[in-house]
Amino acid sequence: MRGEWGQLKGQVPNGFSERGGQTLSPYYPNAYPSSSSSGSGVAMAIGLAAGSLGSETHGSIVCPSSRNNIVGIKPTIGLVSRSGVIPISSHQDTPGPMCRSVADAALLLNFMAGPDPRDEVTLHQPGLVPDYMRALDKNALKGARLGVPRSFIRNIKIIEEVFNSSLDVFRALGAEIVDPADFPDAEELLTSPAEKRVLDVDFKVDLNKYLSELVDVPTGVKTLAALIEFNEKRADLDLPPPFYKDQSQFIQSEATQVDDAYLSALAEDFDLGRTRGIDATLAQFNLDAIILPTDALVCKPTAIAGYPLISVPLGFQPDDVELLPATSPSVYTQAPGLPFGIAFMGTAYSEFKLIGYAYAFEQATHVRLQRKAFDDAIPRTQLTDVMSQL
Repeated sequence: MRGEWGQLKGQVPNGFSERGGQTLSPYYPNAYPSSSSSGSGVAMAIGLAAGSLGSETHGSIVCPSSRNNIVGIKPTIGLVSRSGVIPISSHQDTPGPMCRSVADAALLLNFMAGPDPRDEVTLHQPGLVPDYMRALDKNALKGARLGVPRSFIRNIKIIEEVFNSSLDVFRALGAEIVDPADFPDAEELLTSPAEKRVLDVDFKVDLNKYLSELVDVPTGVKTLAALIEFNEKRADLDLPPPFYKDQSQFIQSEATQVDDAYLSALAEDFDLGRTRGIDATLAQFNLDAIILPTDALVCKPTAIAGYPLISVPLGFQPDDVELLPATSPSVYTQAPGLPFGIAFMGTAYSEFKLIGYAYAFEQATHVRLQRKAFDDAIPRTQLTDVMSQL
């Protein structure tokens, strides 16, 4: 299940849908599944499919992959076509694979990547798309220089401790760790409001384009303004209280326009995320890639840059960790046994290299196999049981 409009409608919980309610992580009862592609993450975690897809604008592939103990690949913007995907931002949206292993994700990416005349940005890929299965090398980390931007790791003490221990795994596999390797523009990047302005404008422009190109729309909704009106008239059929009346993000986006402030914000995003962000850090420290806990402030740099990010299982919250929030939660955001991941970040179209590093780490640790979902979350019905009733 994908969360309601990827949280672009209003103040709606992540992983919540009016059709199915709240998606939950299978690693603790009533636990937060993280982000709008959480249904794909949960489905993979409990084996409901061989592979799945997510769509990321800002964390919606890697975050639920981290929280549900699976592998997620957020590709470079332009590697995978967005044709047919309901948009949020043409500058940040991309589909990507979410699977139980790096090999499965690489295989799925092989079939997804490539130019598509229906998505103009994919026509500017640099050369032929490589065979990502050839990146699956257990020795890929030998000689690699990996940087750790410590300033992005904040308020995740338990996860940071496990991450710190994992650095010895990388060293044992032949990698050189540069720690710290902080972004020169870290604070400016994290506090910049430019991304919010870009997303507000892009959503209106891109959704209007998407709706206008649909061949058959029984509701007659062809613009964001018409969608807002449609929801207002049918509020009793929408989300349950207190969420059903909230279209604050829709309304905010509808009030925007492409203007100088938007163009300036877009240029600022590229400057902060690419020129003075990821690319500057890779160059300054002579790095092959950047590694961080996925739960660190890892999504914004790659989101605004349009660069790739891969999350692989790293560990689990200890059994004695405090349950949070402690009183009357809608979902638990911290709980015993909840998984978390490690993220691999690089420059544009560096997926092949990142997949190699992720695969080598995965094969050396096999973290995913260290803990199963809680018993009641594990499906008992098999395909043969369904087929026998037909």
